[in-house]
Amino acid sequence: MATSARARTKTSATPWGAAKTLEQLTLPQRAGEKRFASVIQLLETDKGERLVRFAYTTGGVARRGPVTLRLRDLERLRAALAEHPELARAFGFGGEA
Repeated sequence: MATSARARTKTSATPWGAAKTLEQLTLPQRAGEKRFASVIQLLETDKGERLVRFAYTTGGVARRGPVTLRLRDLERLRAALAEHPELARAFGFGGEA
């Protein structure tokens, strides 16, 4: 099950400058014995531009690299977006982005 708590206000570096985390959705995954999670964040720059960041974590540490979701993970992501209205809007679900 995806976690649905709102992210603590955190600032992250992006190519467009610092951005604060507005919402974060963590989707636990596994492949055989490997355990990891995909993280989807809604960020906002100082100028008010909104960004969506995808990452994955192992042991709670964010990693660089591609994020891969299986179709069933996408279904779980879509369901979890019901608890993250701003992220859902960024994806075009539930109103204007």
